[in-house]
Amino acid sequence: MADRYAMIDESSLLHYLFYPRRQHNKPSDGAFDLAVPVESDILIVCRAYPGITGKPWILYFHGNGEVVSDYDGIADLYNNRGLNLLVADYRGYGASGGKPAFTEMVKDAGKIFDFVYSHQYFRSGADKTKWFIMGRSLGSISALELAALFPDRLAGLIIESGFISVAGLVRHRGLPSPGDLSTLEKECRDLAAKIKLPVLVIHGEHDRLVPLNQGKDLYETLGSEQKELVVIPRAGHNDIMFVDSQKYMDAISDFVSD
Repeated sequence: MADRYAMIDESSLLHYLFYPRRQHNKPSDGAFDLAVPVESDILIVCRAYPGITGKPWILYFHGNGEVVSDYDGIADLYNNRGLNLLVADYRGYGASGGKPAFTEMVKDAGKIFDFVYSHQYFRSGADKTKWFIMGRSLGSISALELAALFPDRLAGLIIESGFISVAGLVRHRGLPSPGDLSTLEKECRDLAAKIKLPVLVIHGEHDRLVPLNQGKDLYETLGSEQKELVVIPRAGHNDIMFVDSQKYMDAISDFVSD
């Protein structure tokens, strides 16, 4: 449940764990923005990058310090593989309203997916579109929650540079803990163990922000019988897509097309 994050949300840790940017530009050619209502007065902006009609969509929760506009120059990597990409912001990021907090971030993820899953644009003929969830770094929290919440609606889960619990990230970075986070960590581990969807985990060999051992821990804890761990040699946290973009995109396109 989202209220597992209450202790963190009520502490000064939020200043160390969220890096919101207000940058937002007009969509690139072929792309468009969707404003998803998550509260009566708060909209979360998502940016859609359509590739080929009828092909799968990836609902992508980006990393910290990023905004949907950053993917204007990245979406072609997905579109060129026949993949449609929909990138979601968080509260306080880009043109989205509100202020970032983990409780709201988790709740908003479910509302965003409900909105796009039932949206007429994303229907493929008489059938629902095939959906995958992807979370990068901070976005792994939203992605894991959705994978556990909507297993019947999803075809698979992709985690890039991710982790099981923010509690582990707090320890790794030596941040001031607001109290005992062991309950949070246990609940997040239990959540990961519940996930039975096919899973792809991608991690950089030399990631120092979220070390590879956290990605391996997540991979081993996930309850799926169909899962794969792809390590990108020489890659860190923020260059993982570019150090070996061929291997990175091959892993994603192969996973989605299986």
